[in-house]
Amino acid sequence: MAAAVLLGCAAIALGPAAALVLLTVAAEPLLLIVLLAGAFFWLLALLAASLLWSMWVQLSGREDAALLPLGAAAAVLLQELCRFACFKMLKKADEGLASLSKDGRSPLSLRRTAYVSGLSFGIISGLFSITNILADSAGPGTVGIHGDSPYFFITSAFLTTALVLLHTFWGIIFFDACERRRAGGLGLVVGSHLLTSGLTFLNPWYEASLGPILILTLCTGLWAFSTAGGSFHNVLKCLSCKGE
Repeated sequence: MAAAVLLGCAAIALGPAAALVLLTVAAEPLLLIVLLAGAFFWLLALLAASLLWSMWVQLSGREDAALLPLGAAAAVLLQELCRFACFKMLKKADEGLASLSKDGRSPLSLRRTAYVSGLSFGIISGLFSITNILADSAGPGTVGIHGDSPYFFITSAFLTTALVLLHTFWGIIFFDACERRRAGGLGLVVGSHLLTSGLTFLNPWYEASLGPILILTLCTGLWAFSTAGGSFHNVLKCLSCKGE
């Protein structure tokens, strides 16, 4: 039973991300480099947040649970700062690739790098979120035996896959806002990221956290789809396998 829970939760949490990597990234070496670069910048944000938390604990001599929301907000802001740094680096790399090509065009586009960068942020964030939970799901023990929610593992898996998708959508919207110098788009990305992080503090009241996060994921996905130039007409054309 424990093995079934482990495999099921892992498939829910990381299956969509693995499918996206295999179908859209794995075949192109340049996109794999962008994927690794995005993961590196997220790890920089994690390192900065960890150092900031350690310094605060050492200086104040406190490690209260009441400080966790403040630490989470700082971690979110550091992630978005590193996302901006990733954008600047990829922008420079894109200009360099364009100058080396014969036709003056880069083999990568802003939308593709934004998508892959956001996906890498989501994958590494999801891995750090779910790894310990998956290890616990392997047993021994039965979740909920002492009156806790028996839906802890499955809810955590769905929260992780929502986080992966949200980071992917945020990457697309964030890069587009940076390119077009739209402060409103940047503010909405940071605000929705802070909101998502704050909603997780409602756990184990999962109805109040998972539901709004899934709705936010759907809305953000539609926003990212529109930002990337998608339309309902294109979706119908794709489903009907008709070209231009």
